Amino acid sequence: MRNILIPTDFSENSWNAIVYALNFFEGTPCNFYFLHVNTINTLVGVETTYIPTQSVINEAFVKPSKTQLTELLNRINTLSLKTEHHFFTLSDCNYFIDSIRKHVSENKIDMIVMGTKGASGLKKLIIGSNTGDVITRVHCSTLVVPENAKYSDPKEIAFPTDFSSFYSTKLLKPVLEILEKHKAAISVLHINKKGSKLNLDQQINKGYLEDYFANNNYNFYHLTNNHIEDAIESFVEAHGVNLITMVAKNLNYFQRILFHPTVQQISYHTDIPFLVLHE
Repeated sequence: MRNILIPTDFSENSWNAIVYALNFFEGTPCNFYFLHVNTINTLVGVETTYIPTQSVINEAFVKPSKTQLTELLNRINTLSLKTEHHFFTLSDCNYFIDSIRKHVSENKIDMIVMGTKGASGLKKLIIGSNTGDVITRVHCSTLVVPENAKYSDPKEIAFPTDFSSFYSTKLLKPVLEILEKHKAAISVLHINKKGSKLNLDQQINKGYLEDYFANNNYNFYHLTNNHIEDAIESFVEAHGVNLITMVAKNLNYFQRILFHPTVQQISYHTDIPFLVLHE
């Protein structure tokens, strides 16, 4: 049984992420935890020392949140999905990241699913939006669903890497499960500047990935481009990629792909989901 955490602010953007997640895990037994967080800043206010009582918090924030979560479950029940899914609602008053970490630990969460506001939202990740904070500060694999993403079976997966890190079997397990469930193909992308070659450690890590994906449909691509994000966009468009996966600890690639300063020019941020892997 998988445990999936989906934070929601009840926007259509977060609803899109929920629908995507339910389809993504269709046929897989799952516990879904829908979490709404009333943040400390919202409760207290930025320029006041007033601290509301618990009764005030319950009346002003907790009760409305629980009502909206019930309405969310009713909306989910209108979807015609054949699933083995169980739904739970969580309402919290806390700092957002602290709440996420708490529920990841308490409910033994396997994956977080979050929506993001496409290019503009991803551009703001680096300055502290909720999605950006989760994928950089919470050690749990996270599926990031852009607002324009519509579910289709992930048949073509792109995996950008510079081969600088060793990836354990535990870290790569979610990718292997997707490949096997959907009979998908994975393209491991190494983008480098003209003339650069893999050092010994990179060659060893590349060899391990070849062994790990040996029983799957995989290809390795070595692309020459000074701009990683441009190379990925061209590859995504040419190969019909519908899921990009990357490793959070691979900071060089991770930051350049997700936090590029001109990300509004990169179209794949608006409609291709990202699976960010954590140990």
